[in-house]
Amino acid sequence: PESFPRRTFLHSFATTFLAAPLLTLTTTPSYANAATRDAKTGILLPSEGEIESALPTTWDSSDNPLVDADTKTSFARLDSTSDTIFYAEPRFVEHVDEQAVESMTSYISDRLLKKGDAVLDLCSSWTSHIRPSLDLQRVAGLGMNAKELEANKALTDWTVQDLNADSNVKLPYEDETFDVILLQLSIDYLIHPLEVMKESSRVLKKGGKIAILFSNRLFLSKAIGLWTGSDDVDHAYTVGSYL
Repeated sequence: PESFPRRTFLHSFATTFLAAPLLTLTTTPSYANAATRDAKTGILLPSEGEIESALPTTWDSSDNPLVDADTKTSFARLDSTSDTIFYAEPRFVEHVDEQAVESMTSYISDRLLKKGDAVLDLCSSWTSHIRPSLDLQRVAGLGMNAKELEANKALTDWTVQDLNADSNVKLPYEDETFDVILLQLSIDYLIHPLEVMKESSRVLKKGGKIAILFSNRLFLSKAIGLWTGSDDVDHAYTVGSYL
């Protein structure tokens, strides 16, 4: 919500909400050690605590990557055609590896959600990484492909909506409807992220939470320039600035 103090958010963001699939989180930020390279993929991974220790404990305009940003390039994409074309065909696959999927599922189902929660899964697909054993009041899905949403057994209801279609983003839900909002592996594709976050704040109940999960895998042609030219630490700063 808009009244949530920014520096309080950043602390919580670093220790709780940054459930990025390729990061290992601790509740107490630790100093960075040397980065490690994944033996299977060859990808250079941040060390444990590197992201958390890099985030500021206080926040001012000098830390905000959106200050003085050129919006025409920062939110531009290599493929600027309508997302309805790109997402027309369903993709019944995970976009991260098995370990990342389990990390996301564990975080969402075992740490974030609780019995009776009303949940909004933004940019939803055929899976929400929610264990079926959870007794939730509602899980609403908003995504791009009807077939994927229809196949998602966690959803109680769903809506097809392109959040990039109009800068005047309007979510089809009443004020203070949800306890938790999930935004998984999609923040890097939003060309109107500030407007989406404002709408998320509107539909969240007081004291509600938004969990933004991201990885270093993406559809390069559809990711915004602000994201593709940055590393994992910059991505954390970027998401923090959105909120």
